[in-house]
Amino acid sequence: MSVKVDVLTREFPPFVYGGAGVHVEELSKILRKILFKYEVTIRCFDGPRVPEFGGTYAVVGTAGADDKIGTKDDPWVFGYDVPRQFQHVNPTLATFSVDLQVANDCIGADIVHSHTWYANLAGFLASKLYDIPHVITAHSLEPLRPWKAEQLGGGYALSSWAEKLAYENAAGIIAVSAGMKKDILRCYPEVDPAKIFIVHNGIDLDSFKFTDKTTDVLERYNISTTAPTAVFVGRITRQKGLPYLLRAVEKLPSEIQVILCAGAPDTKELADEVQKLVQKLQKRRGNVISISEMLPKHELVAVLNTSDVFLCPSIYEPLGIVNLEAMALKLPVVATATGGIPEVVQDGVTGKLVEIEQFDDGTGIPLKPAKFVQDLADAICWIFEDLERAKKLGEKGYKRAKEHFSWKTIGERTVKIYKELIKNYEKRKK
Repeated sequence: MSVKVDVLTREFPPFVYGGAGVHVEELSKILRKILFKYEVTIRCFDGPRVPEFGGTYAVVGTAGADDKIGTKDDPWVFGYDVPRQFQHVNPTLATFSVDLQVANDCIGADIVHSHTWYANLAGFLASKLYDIPHVITAHSLEPLRPWKAEQLGGGYALSSWAEKLAYENAAGIIAVSAGMKKDILRCYPEVDPAKIFIVHNGIDLDSFKFTDKTTDVLERYNISTTAPTAVFVGRITRQKGLPYLLRAVEKLPSEIQVILCAGAPDTKELADEVQKLVQKLQKRRGNVISISEMLPKHELVAVLNTSDVFLCPSIYEPLGIVNLEAMALKLPVVATATGGIPEVVQDGVTGKLVEIEQFDDGTGIPLKPAKFVQDLADAICWIFEDLERAKKLGEKGYKRAKEHFSWKTIGERTVKIYKELIKNYEKRKK
């Protein structure tokens, strides 16, 4: 059965800043291997990828010739700009202006597959416009991220509306974890549970192998290669729980080096809050290194490779692809037992899970923040009590990532879902 799919996404190389972007990048590579390559088209934001060639494709990916993002003779990545008249409006309206362009261009597709609220409206519109099924991969949910109102203002009501509209009308929804499926049904009870498929995120283990072809990133940031080291990687957003982690770091022995690869803040206010906490730590205990730039993958791998434990203090996390990336480098993970994280990190086997009692109002805020901070600090200390034990946890984590989170398996399951949804959609049309 031939399947022509248009994948609709906010993020795509070289503009990838979160787990959803990593997911789409890796999924698209494997889809191009499973399906006939001309059957996969990416429609993304952030404008044309190669303006000198008309802006419809990117020429070479960072992974080498075998993973080309596109070529002049094989244009499959189409990037869209926000129209001039929408460049200074509310960010949500600007997003919708791109969605309209994307939806219009999906003519000829057998199915559209959207990722995050940024592209959900485009998927809904394309489905109605061309009478084709729309499938969504659920990476996060707007009702569970109320702090986005700090960033979007009244646009948060619009992003929530667009997501709800898309979810309730989608032919199918792919949840990246069982925890995410529960969240979907809690937030959108009108959705038929039979339409939800669980397909975990994946990891390309080969792309996270450490090599000697690194830059001077360790020297550039004065990172010690001998000190016991904990590392955090993530955007500065409420859901990542960074302020709680920084307060936990206050309780750690000063000899533990803490590296924070944290950038792309949602708001200036949150960026200022994090910066003040970091500066306070640096003044009080030192040994805290803050990296705000988005590091190239090989530099990030170098930083992870010199660390002993990975930290994921999220208060909302549908799965946590960063944990898989850490496991690919054999790092034990200390993470919050929330969302889909327990489906990745096994307590006492591949790392340490920190229990959390949370408000159920969508914020995910800890009911007992002081206890959560202390428990987080205790879990990190437990790792550093026995680095040989920590090493064994990391090795088991690598094995788990290899056996359970293969992109090949994820790609095959996704194509199977495409075919099932197309078949069912055609039946209903008759």
